[in-house]
Amino acid sequence: MPKADQKLSDILEERWTIDDLVERDKLVTERKSLKDLILELEDEVLANAGVDVFEEVFKLIFTKLYDEMESGRNSNRHLEFRNYGDTESELKEKVQRLFDRAKNKWEGVFTNDAQIMLTPSHLSICVASLQDVKLFNSNLEVVDEAFEYLISKSSKGEKGQYFTPRYVIDMCVKMLNPQEHETMIDTAAGSSGFTVHTIFHVWEQIMEDEGLNKSHLFTSELKPPRCVDYVKDKVFAIDFDEKTVRVARTLNLIAGDGQTNVLHLNTLDYERWDERTEDENWQDIYFEGWRKLKRLRTKRNSNRDFKFDVLMANPPFAGDIKESRIISKYELGKRANGKYQNSVVRDILFIERNLDFLKPGGRMAIVLPQGRFNNSSDKRIREYIAEQCRILAVVGLDGNVFKPHTGTKTSVLFVQKWDDELCPKVEDYPIFFATMKEPSKDSSGDKIFVRKKDYPNAKQYNQGANPTDIYNDVPEDLDEYLLDSHGHLIVKHDLFNHDGLTQDGIAEAFIEFAKKEGFSFLGK
Repeated sequence: MPKADQKLSDILEERWTIDDLVERDKLVTERKSLKDLILELEDEVLANAGVDVFEEVFKLIFTKLYDEMESGRNSNRHLEFRNYGDTESELKEKVQRLFDRAKNKWEGVFTNDAQIMLTPSHLSICVASLQDVKLFNSNLEVVDEAFEYLISKSSKGEKGQYFTPRYVIDMCVKMLNPQEHETMIDTAAGSSGFTVHTIFHVWEQIMEDEGLNKSHLFTSELKPPRCVDYVKDKVFAIDFDEKTVRVARTLNLIAGDGQTNVLHLNTLDYERWDERTEDENWQDIYFEGWRKLKRLRTKRNSNRDFKFDVLMANPPFAGDIKESRIISKYELGKRANGKYQNSVVRDILFIERNLDFLKPGGRMAIVLPQGRFNNSSDKRIREYIAEQCRILAVVGLDGNVFKPHTGTKTSVLFVQKWDDELCPKVEDYPIFFATMKEPSKDSSGDKIFVRKKDYPNAKQYNQGANPTDIYNDVPEDLDEYLLDSHGHLIVKHDLFNHDGLTQDGIAEAFIEFAKKEGFSFLGK
């Protein structure tokens, strides 16, 4: 029993470390996903709490990520995002203090005076639901999927912007092979999957170079200075939706150990950037990233042309640009007769805008509606691209890839800007074409996972593994599925070989093609 001057939390002895969380992770032991838990909280608690669900769940995930990262870097530290017998009021005070420290560590996501708005009783239920969940794994996919769900509920789909599946992103990163010395940008960032996975790709190169191993807590571990410097100086992202920018900043701040260059700007309306960047409130959050972005401009006082080495983006397909002020800035805003159109589909202007971001020899991967490659009315767009760049590859994606958000058929276009040294102009050259044969998702948009029987000779990691990036309903017969070395379920696709466990795919075939062609970014 507590003494007169003691609280219940003072005498309860059990304290959790990060190792306890890894061992008892609810996503594994109860076979749930973080998205499932948020859905339960919405139904049971948040719907009646009178709060903005996105904001409050975002605050809790943000706070818990900070708590896990602190313990990931000090394995003896006790986790604070959990109830050790605190009263509801004590728990709220404790979580608010933790949230305040997270805000100080990862600036520019929440205002300095932001508070957790849940009542102590509602917060207590939420903490109880989330405290046994491990958010950090080798690739941030657990939390990323939860953010995708939260944002898609509010604004994402209406603007025709959809989160790019991580296996599509990984294919693009493998094919364009960004390097430590190169600059990279995503001009329609969403939750910034292209930047985060580019960071991981380069980090693995750095860590291999320094003889360091990647663990299942890869994302939370302290990195060598070269890794942090890369994020600080070389990686950028832009998006026009404030909610997605805040999510993107969170993921990049975590990946970059407090460093990020994710900016809230309208990529297409660069003429008005200066108005935006002179706003004092905007500067409080984004000034450092903006200062670094300005250094990459081709001309000192123009926000049109930049000198990036690599660009990867999935621009919004839906919605026409109707402002003549914006359309008049683009060649692709014109009709064949040279007169400007009254409205232009957004992704068409993104093609031209993205090419403006690239230096000569720079390379790009962009997700586009299939019609851009097929429609006779889009011939002028294809000719414009061919004038500016060498077309490296076109990869057709399955129609289910962007479900449940949209069934639009898409392809990924890979190009490299003409340059005398890196990509000398030629009139006739081979192009790599490929089509995805494995759908990766079913018609409802649920991911299809690799079974052991698909690869009976693959190394089995199921014993004692932690399948913590489970996306939707966990298969009941989990033992029948192949897990990778980090205990993750593997999505069934043919875009690339997953850690040597599945078969070579489109990315490997392209790399072989690129080496034969002598592309500058993949060596001989």
